[in-house]
Amino acid sequence: MPNRNIRRYLRHGMLPQLHLFEAAARLGSFTRAAEELHLSQPGASAQIKKLTESVGFPLLEQVGKKVLLTDAGKRLYAACESIFGALTQLEDSFAGLREAEVGELKLAVSTTSMGFAPRLLGAFVALHPGIEPSIQAHNRRQLVARLAANQDDLYLFAEAPGLEDVVTQELLANPLVVLARDDHPLARERSIALARLAEEPFLIREEGSGARAMAIELFRRRNLAPKIRMELGSNEAVKEAILAGLGVAIMARHTFGLDPESSRYVCLDVEGFPLENHWYLAYPAGKQLTAVARAFLDFARNEAKPLALEGCAGH
Repeated sequence: MPNRNIRRYLRHGMLPQLHLFEAAARLGSFTRAAEELHLSQPGASAQIKKLTESVGFPLLEQVGKKVLLTDAGKRLYAACESIFGALTQLEDSFAGLREAEVGELKLAVSTTSMGFAPRLLGAFVALHPGIEPSIQAHNRRQLVARLAANQDDLYLFAEAPGLEDVVTQELLANPLVVLARDDHPLARERSIALARLAEEPFLIREEGSGARAMAIELFRRRNLAPKIRMELGSNEAVKEAILAGLGVAIMARHTFGLDPESSRYVCLDVEGFPLENHWYLAYPAGKQLTAVARAFLDFARNEAKPLALEGCAGH
């Protein structure tokens, strides 16, 4: 709450009064101040009277035809410069917000998207250097919880959220592929049946991961179950396990875009793959997006595809 010592300044529409006082002091005339602010002479006099009563000291004195400042008036005039200067800076900052040139942008993204989401955010910030960005990666369960709690500006999902009261924007294709090391026995086979794939040691993400849920559901629809060898808590761990020859995994193709050892990965030619899927930006319905968030939505719609990483280019 405001300091009790200044409450009297907040009671009677003091900003218009200060505006008039500043003009009268600057111009040295009530008449000219009233004309500048398009006020009647009686109305201007009434405003100055109210301001004087609020302050508790005479502020202006009429000497001949000229208006002069009292000692209290000089102090208030100096305060006016500070107040109006602060309001000008505030309005300038609002203008920056309206034009998406300043402000924060908090993104919460699926762990799978960390192969390209930082590049997308970096390209956006390069165009808007006054923006303070942050990005946090979560598995799907955590991402859904954050969206429900409205903790961030925007949310990037590896597949449609499938939630009520959520606005979604399809961003770009997110094909799912079967990854193995390049010397895997199935690496040179074609049209591998899903039942054959189910016989291979399978690497899978932890409970709550969207990639895990999609993989399990894929096998379930064919009355199959993968032979799970390891559950791993991150895409990086899955990638390392593949390189170690510990098994195969179903993952987003973009996950492998910048991996320095990407030549060691191969996409197995499994029937039905790559699976069609898409990235989505989402936010709660009714959320008042900032200008920065709206600008990022527009930017992502136009630039996500060329900036997305192209991994697993062939067999």
